Amino acid sequence: MAKPTGRVVVAQNRKARHDYTIEDVFEAGIVLTGTEVKALRAGRANLTDSWCEVADGEAWLLGVHIPEYAQGTWTNHAPRRKRKLLLHRGEILRLGQRSADKGQTIIPLALYFLDGRAKVEIALARGKREWDKRQALRERQDNLEAQRAMRDRRDR
Repeated sequence: MAKPTGRVVVAQNRKARHDYTIEDVFEAGIVLTGTEVKALRAGRANLTDSWCEVADGEAWLLGVHIPEYAQGTWTNHAPRRKRKLLLHRGEILRLGQRSADKGQTIIPLALYFLDGRAKVEIALARGKREWDKRQALRERQDNLEAQRAMRDRRDR
């Protein structure tokens, strides 16, 4: 059987772009057990309420829910266990320094397979305030209305 190529998205954190201003994006490998990989290949994962931490020179992914593999035995994994991220040392140092700033956090945006290997897209983000969210929604709505008006004008 041929290896799947390209990017196959398993889970996305859609609410992240609404709640946070994304400043920098990184792609990281993730250390998984066998049953976690099988559960991910079945398309089961949840990134809501998850975050990343940098501790002792290592990056960790916390709060990700990968449900137990249905055909797994006593070797099944804990669904919300702490998972290690694979990044270059410079990236880990940069993430650690910048996430220590007030208001900065590291959040996962997507969990996917890239050429058969599990990857996670993480972002250095700053939390939005309520008025920022309303302003972004208003801008998006205004752009849609302007495009609709131009389309209607062109069709006449």
